[in-house]
Amino acid sequence: MSVAVDVFRAFSVLNVLLVLGLGYVWGRNYLQFRSKHTLGLCVFAAFFLFENLLAVYFFVFEPTLSVWIATPDLVPPIAQFAMSSLRVLEFGGLAFMTWITWD
Repeated sequence: MSVAVDVFRAFSVLNVLLVLGLGYVWGRNYLQFRSKHTLGLCVFAAFFLFENLLAVYFFVFEPTLSVWIATPDLVPPIAQFAMSSLRVLEFGGLAFMTWITWD
């Protein structure tokens, strides 16, 4: 098992947790203020949550793809590193958004 794939999987789960927190705050704000801005944030959170839940399912639980992606002979390490890097960068953006939203 590649470390890059483990990083990818871990950060996908962490992204789900951050998006759930953001969605909670933005949803609560929408119910209170009923503005288009907060509705847009709720829709963004829903799509982002769905994308990350699909990533967790496909790369952790789906039997064929999860084995295929973790095999260095089938997926080059540079591709594994690229996917992991994108998830880590996504986490950085979400962490910053979570910090400023909860502040």
